Order: sequence, then C-alpha cells, then structure tokens
Amino acid sequence: MKEYGHDEPLRTLRVADLDIADKPREKALQNGIATLSNAELLAIVFGSGLPGRSVVDLSRDILLDNDNRLSRLARMSVHEVVRKYKGIGEAKAISLAAAFELGARCALDMKQLDPQVKGSDTVYELLRGKMELLNHEEFRVVHLNRANRIIFEETVSRGGTASTLVDVKLVMKSALDKLSSALIFVHNHPSGNLNPSAADDQLTRRLKQAADLLEIRVLDHIIISPQGYYSYNDNGRL
Repeated sequence: MKEYGHDEPLRTLRVADLDIADKPREKALQNGIATLSNAELLAIVFGSGLPGRSVVDLSRDILLDNDNRLSRLARMSVHEVVRKYKGIGEAKAISLAAAFELGARCALDMKQLDPQVKGSDTVYELLRGKMELLNHEEFRVVHLNRANRIIFEETVSRGGTASTLVDVKLVMKSALDKLSSALIFVHNHPSGNLNPSAADDQLTRRLKQAADLLEIRVLDHIIISPQGYYSYNDNGRL
C-alpha cells in the first residue's frame, strides 16, 4: 500500500532496462561491435544513466556537448568528466578513461610491429596515441640502436599545461645505461600550437650538445599536438 504524499522513486535506467531495439550489448552480439554508434559504445562503458533517463540518451547528450568528437572527450580528465556531467561519477569516469587508454595502447601496439624509425612520421605515428590527447605536457625520449630500431621509449618528465622540466644529465645517464646509439626527443603541446618555443629551442641545443660529447646521435626533436606534429630535423634545425 502506497503512503499518501509520497511518489514512487524514479529508477535509474540501465542498459539492461532498455527496449530490445535500444540495447547496445544485444546489438553488438547480433551484428558485431563495429555496428554500434559512439553513443551506444559509451552506454556500454557507463552501464547506467539517470533516474528517468536512459544511459544511451545520457551518452548522446555528452557527445553533443563535445561536438560529437570523441577526441575532445578523451582529453578530459576524470575529475573534469565527474564535475561537468550529472550522472557520471568517479567509477563511470574511470571506466571511460580506461576505454580510451586501451584504444590508444592498441593503436600503439599495432604500430610497433616494425619499430624501425625511418623518419619523423614514424615516431609521430608511434606516439601520437599516447600524447596528442594529453592535457598536460610530457617529455619522452626514444632510444635507438645503430640500425635506428627502437630499443626503449620512456617518459622523463611530466609537467603542467604549458611546460615541463627536463634534467639533461638524467637523460644522458639513461642513454648510457641503455647503450643507445641515437636519441629522438618528443614532447607535446596541449594548447595545439605546433611552433617551438624559445625554451624548446634552448633545451634542444643543450640536449644535443650533451649527446655530442658522448658520441650519441640526436636524430630529431618532435612536438606533438592534436593539430599534427613539428619536426626539428624536417625543418633543418638540428
């Protein structure tokens, strides 16, 4: 018996509660995962929506807020997603971040089947999945052998939205420890600006001077952003 003055609570609509035509899991099983829309894929990641609103509709709203571009959503931190979207708590936001990270790692893994560096585009394709969507700066070093095959890739510094500090001595120590014959430096610009800054130029000179003393070749310094990449070597600046 329902008490006077109380309404039935609205139930959170999960993927399992949707009509059969709107169930992305069933659709994926029947037709393949590639047939799902971006909103349906997000719905599977989130699992449940809001009281009175389906998880598919919630996913559509979030995509619309990002101009239907997954890359924009992927650049948001877990805390940004939680803060901006009602119904998305930390668990859902972390699941979303994990899905994007898996996709990036899969793309990188596929590119590393033949990790021989033939030019700046090779490094860009290897690392863009890791770096172009970051909302902070990272500086990475790619270590190569005499045949320009990658033997190791490491992150040596993480910074803020505009800069990161790099210890030249530690970079060179790592190169000696790994018996690297050549190095490629890579960092990202979250702002999207591909032009090197004066600080980028100064750091490149210091790294190259230190490597020259150790008879280690510096092949390139590459800047990655969502807009593409810039190569010091391609622009004749090494």
